[in-house]
Amino acid sequence: MFDPTVFENLKVAFENELYDLDNLDRAIDIANRTDRLDMAVMAREFALQFRLAGRTDVTAELRLRATLADLAAEILETEGASPGCSLQLRFHLQVSEPDAQCGLIEEALRRIWQPELTPKQTISRVYGQEPIVHTNRIELDFNRQINEEQMEDIPELARHMLQTLKELRTFAAWARMPE
Repeated sequence: MFDPTVFENLKVAFENELYDLDNLDRAIDIANRTDRLDMAVMAREFALQFRLAGRTDVTAELRLRATLADLAAEILETEGASPGCSLQLRFHLQVSEPDAQCGLIEEALRRIWQPELTPKQTISRVYGQEPIVHTNRIELDFNRQINEEQMEDIPELARHMLQTLKELRTFAAWARMPE
């Protein structure tokens, strides 16, 4: 009989929570889904992108990953190893004034996520595009692995992601303001 891995169990729990927010609550729209087995390094990766319902200005992305070492430790029941997955959250939006906006974005994220997660912002733009608009990719990496013991935290994590999307809309709107 098939015994699902921690990765599979967490993936299904995240899917259930986020698809319920899409289909039942209509709070979000799922924009993209990735479920990948990387044969080169024997790793699993699951990603789900979503936006606030009816909005396209800010996108959230949940990324769950299990490496070969993670999966092997679990399947082989390696003594002393605690099976788990890494979790990363990403948010994507356009900003017009990154020097002014990124500090404010960091403050907003620290209010929501507390000091547990330090946001990393990566700014890029298309050369020659007018008006100049920068894409901001914000990453929040959890500093420890997660497993089934954190499943009860998934609804709260989803609420924090929704709150983050709502806060970031303010900065995305700033990018659309006429000069």
